[in-house]
Amino acid sequence: MNASEFRRRGKEMVDYVADYLEGIEGRQVFPDVDPGYLRPLIPTTAPQEPETFEAIIEDIEKIIMPGVTHWHSPYFFAYFPTASSYPAMLADMLCGAIGCIGFSWAASPACTELETVMMDWLGKMLQLPEAFLAGEAGEGGGVIQGTASEATLVALLAARTKVTRHLQAASPELTQAAIMEKLVAYASDQAHSSVEKAGLIGGVRLKAIPSDGKFAMRASALQEALERDKAAGLIPFFVVATLGTTSCCSFDNLLEVGPICHKEGLWLHVDAAYAGSAFICPEFRHLLNGVEFADSFNFNPHKWLLVNFDCSAMWVKKRTDLTGAFRLDPVYLRHSHQDSGLITDYRHWQLPLGRRFRSLKMWFVFRMYGVKGLQAYIRKHVQLSHAFEALVRQDTRFEICAEVILGLVCFRLKGSNKLNEALLESINSAKKIHLVPCSLRDRFVLRFAICSRTVELAHVQLAWEHIQEMAATVLRAQGEEKAEIKN
Repeated sequence: MNASEFRRRGKEMVDYVADYLEGIEGRQVFPDVDPGYLRPLIPTTAPQEPETFEAIIEDIEKIIMPGVTHWHSPYFFAYFPTASSYPAMLADMLCGAIGCIGFSWAASPACTELETVMMDWLGKMLQLPEAFLAGEAGEGGGVIQGTASEATLVALLAARTKVTRHLQAASPELTQAAIMEKLVAYASDQAHSSVEKAGLIGGVRLKAIPSDGKFAMRASALQEALERDKAAGLIPFFVVATLGTTSCCSFDNLLEVGPICHKEGLWLHVDAAYAGSAFICPEFRHLLNGVEFADSFNFNPHKWLLVNFDCSAMWVKKRTDLTGAFRLDPVYLRHSHQDSGLITDYRHWQLPLGRRFRSLKMWFVFRMYGVKGLQAYIRKHVQLSHAFEALVRQDTRFEICAEVILGLVCFRLKGSNKLNEALLESINSAKKIHLVPCSLRDRFVLRFAICSRTVELAHVQLAWEHIQEMAATVLRAQGEEKAEIKN
């Protein structure tokens, strides 16, 4: 493909993408395929001779689209949103064209410097404490990680290195192995599974702190666990506080947990993967109060801030905590400006070496939407979630299971877990809308998350009518089953 054909095919692909997104509402939200459906549809080996672009496009509709879950359908209410916008897509095209691997400033100065500035822009949108911003001479700063899972792992590994070096400086006879076997990390029992995975990869034990009646980690429960573990000779070193849990969008009490971590000398990492985007709105900023106690903070613009995946924003108060843990400096990666103090090399802030020019997406989106446009988008989703909550509360067969704060509603039929499992199965089998469940205090709960950029109140109302119809069918079947048993 030469430049001339690329111009032509590129325009065709943009038309295809625009048509797909404009017509996505008409596609079945969840695919009707079985595992392994794709392999028989394509050859067992790559073609020896070139194929035409037309043939590939034809196969997208024949082979790929039948197996696609349409995350951007206005009838997709599962998981949490994944962001999508035309400015971000255009920026990704440019990123692919530039094609730099921005592991250091010298590898592509604009790639490094735009990321530093965009992370400061975003930090200011969130009103983060000044300590988290790079500025012109700050000790902190931001970095784009691939996912919140990576950010949690990077924070844990940095904290592990920091505490190990501190203990060895005080007691040189201590080996790393002796320290490692006593290290303990903590998170709420509502924390994401990626926190547990970080503990597994980091080789440290992770303890779940029981949450309160609002599914939040509180100071008393954390302090109790710390005292118990210290008395047993263990070494607490790392705490993850979650703002907007995956199960029910609950918020750990940062204003309580933060001071304890500060007093005990524990690294506090704040995971706001989903909810963080909302903090750009003044009315939701209070949910971030207490972040001043954190050592690191992370959220995903690629969830709810119209920046396509992948773009996970992470800030640290002291970037030397990261670079001190991950810095390796082979000759082939060195450059003349690396110790100038004027720039940073992001390869020292992350697990991979290579990195894409992801800040272009932020730059395009922030400029083309503006802060006010992004705030309006967040507010619309929150309004729609409260509209759905109101519909649920009007039907006495159902109950709301957790406080609705942002764009997630947790609800269920009043009754057994088995009844609600049957309801979810009937909803997802019909494939008109798509939901996923969670477990709250051993109760099977349905989650309704406002996800699509194009979702409107009419879609929410249609989804609720469909849920009511499925509920009536399930309840009728349950009644018939009980009648048969009685007879």
